[in-house]
Amino acid sequence: MSVQINNLKVEFSAKCLFDNISYIINRKDKIALVGRNGAGKSTMLKIIAGLQKPTSGTVVVPRDTTIGYLPQHMTISDTSTVTEEVRKAFSRIDQMRERLEALSTELSERTDYESPAYQELIESMTALTDRLAMEESDNCEAEMEKTLLGLGFKRDDFDRPTAEFSGGWRMRIELAKLLLTRPDVLLLDEPTNHLDIESIQWLENFLTTKAQAVVLVSHDRAFIDNVTNRTIEISLGKIYDYSVNYSKYVELRRERLEQQQRAFLNQQKMIKDTEDFIERFRYKATKSVQVQSRIKQLAKIERLEVDQVDTSRLNLKFPPAPRSGDYPVIADGLGKAYGDHQVFDGATFTIKRGEKVAFVGKNGEGKSTLVKCIMGEIPFTGTLKIGHNVSIGYFAQNQAQLLDGELTVFDTIDRVAVGDIRTKIRDILGAFMFGGEASDKKVKVLSGGEKTRLAMIRLLLQPVNLLILDEPTNHLDMVTKDVLKEAIRDFDGTVIVVSHDREFLDGLVEKVYEFGGGQVKECLGGIYEFLEKKRLASLSELERSVPAGNNNSRNNSSETKDNKANKNADTPTPVQERKLSYAEQREHEKVVRKARKKVEEAEARVAECEKEVTEIEAIISEGNPPADIYDRHAAATKALENAMSLWELATMEMEELV
Repeated sequence: MSVQINNLKVEFSAKCLFDNISYIINRKDKIALVGRNGAGKSTMLKIIAGLQKPTSGTVVVPRDTTIGYLPQHMTISDTSTVTEEVRKAFSRIDQMRERLEALSTELSERTDYESPAYQELIESMTALTDRLAMEESDNCEAEMEKTLLGLGFKRDDFDRPTAEFSGGWRMRIELAKLLLTRPDVLLLDEPTNHLDIESIQWLENFLTTKAQAVVLVSHDRAFIDNVTNRTIEISLGKIYDYSVNYSKYVELRRERLEQQQRAFLNQQKMIKDTEDFIERFRYKATKSVQVQSRIKQLAKIERLEVDQVDTSRLNLKFPPAPRSGDYPVIADGLGKAYGDHQVFDGATFTIKRGEKVAFVGKNGEGKSTLVKCIMGEIPFTGTLKIGHNVSIGYFAQNQAQLLDGELTVFDTIDRVAVGDIRTKIRDILGAFMFGGEASDKKVKVLSGGEKTRLAMIRLLLQPVNLLILDEPTNHLDMVTKDVLKEAIRDFDGTVIVVSHDREFLDGLVEKVYEFGGGQVKECLGGIYEFLEKKRLASLSELERSVPAGNNNSRNNSSETKDNKANKNADTPTPVQERKLSYAEQREHEKVVRKARKKVEEAEARVAECEKEVTEIEAIISEGNPPADIYDRHAAATKALENAMSLWELATMEMEELV
């Protein structure tokens, strides 16, 4: 299996986005597609997925090769429960049966047993049989459960309507459906934008251990480093293909540019010396032979070119903040519930003028909900006071999606600009890399990063003194993230940042508010000081501090032990946790023993399956295997995968009990 991209060319108006690009996606490739925002990364994925036509060139996808595509944005149905929606991933089973029957008929009619085409047919049948066995077996439910748990859902969420979840969680549902289809080629456009650190790590493991070919666009350096083994850079219409991960690519790219520059300068010196010689002796008869020789030599030289480097840089600076009251935000006993679901309660804190604070915690714990309370978009309980003369600039996660796609970049800003600022719109757009013809582009053709930049311009048009930024780095490339961080650091107003990006928050915020267990806790200091005080090595450990079976603000379960301990520490008379009665202890021990036995039985089944696979592979290696050996190997391998899945679920259930 290999997908071939041949002489791909894409033009928008007079601009050439791709110019005769060719490369191959192999079976086990894990490719990071990198480049500046607007370079064409998302367009490339859409073309491979068959959703967009190139100006010229072809994408050749072998027969029976399946492609799965996760876009940055999508419209999601709200008419079913989580499990009903995810179970749609197995709806292709009838089509797969029909295809397998057709392949079996073709195999029985062919006699070219030694040909590559025959071997490819066998491989296609094996892969299809493998996928069909998984989807037809009872294990499809276990796979679905394991995937949902890995992406951060709890078992109590499975029967909840999808309409109850935020857009980010519904994107996780779509990601779960995509992963469960097990396509031959996975195309992922910013898959980590709506994931917390724990789910990102699970996805990393899935892509490296279970996925076939992967092509992904991401600005999370750690994620692409951990997943990919190949990097394709798109730069000014060309591609540069490196068989290394991102960090190594950065080094090799720098070396490539340095070598090109040295070779170019050396050649330019040689050309100039030759031209000087010709000019000096052009009219001297005694040098005519040498002059003619140099002229011919000069004509034969293949001129070197240095890859053009896009040196345009976002020039971002927030306007001076008008002076506000000393305390822009004061919360006292703040709470928010949706029906019986208590998102958070008793939140009490004060944000002083000029402070830069971070809201951190697992997705769904109430960070964006609290922001909406501050914005006055939703009702709440308790007291929330916005200080004197506070003017809020709000950047929501879906800000870029709210732009009118039919307007041009210039019109988008012209409609909201007032006063003298209207005379400077072109200058402002140029500072945000929308100079020249780019300002006349329609919003609907912009990349995710370009839309985010455009939405940020709207935020800059009016001077504010309280910036609230909800995941502002989504869709921004690494360079632009650094520029935005510097601009926020220089801003002289108050800032609230909702983010999972440790690198972005480091050195930016001086106070952290942790969301979890229905509580909002204050911690003075930067993000790494917060982690050190909590004795946590990373934000993923922060999110694991909420045990899977105990607490989740989205399902209104009981508090964690840490939260209980903290609550008890605040009360005048500490109350010890109620100890289990003797009968309750006996019942708990009985449940644990049962779970442990289930794990042991699952381990034994895994061992049996591993032994069977080993024995079959030994028969194959001896030569002249029986005709049905490959079918037996596929069935045994699938049985091993099923056994491993059941063992993982049994282990997770036991860990929740002990």
